[in-house]
Amino acid sequence: MRKRVAILISGRGSNMRSLIAAAADPSFPAEVVLVISNVADAEGLKHAAAAGIATKIVPHKAFPSREEFDAAVDAALGEARIEIVCQAGFMRILSDWFARKWEGRLLNIHPSLLPAFKGVHVHEQALEAGVRISGCTVHFVVPELDAGPIILQAAVPVEAGDTPETLAARVLAEEHKLYPAALRLIAEGHVKLVNGRALFA
Repeated sequence: MRKRVAILISGRGSNMRSLIAAAADPSFPAEVVLVISNVADAEGLKHAAAAGIATKIVPHKAFPSREEFDAAVDAALGEARIEIVCQAGFMRILSDWFARKWEGRLLNIHPSLLPAFKGVHVHEQALEAGVRISGCTVHFVVPELDAGPIILQAAVPVEAGDTPETLAARVLAEEHKLYPAALRLIAEGHVKLVNGRALFA
């Protein structure tokens, strides 16, 4: 049985598109059955709907607290019998209880080689630090921001004259390949979160 996957987005959903494209192959071990956005006019919702995937808007401003927003997202995931959740440009910090409930089944992609350059403005951070190599990371989500066990990484050289925009574009191209590869590993049971580490079977 293919694993049932939900994707959480806030914007254009370019990584969401790469996951949907990968899952369109019947041999892929996961199927994207739901896309949730906290932003009503997120561009990615249109793409998901066009691909025949159920979409749901859970506007965070409609809830008085982060916990209540997360509870609404969790309820939607439960209704859809979701097994794996992928964050793809989801611009919300999840509450600790949500991260713990979905631990081992909740993935995120970050545009740096973690643990370097956490948070936002990542490419600016990389260029200011003068690193020669940047990249992207797919990791399990834990309560601490951008600190979950690493599943896969891809390296991208930093070139002379790079701007945050040019570096971001090259990193994003790698993200689109890395995220489906990581989801495949999780869906096939080749990687599991055990005692705070990503263990490969």
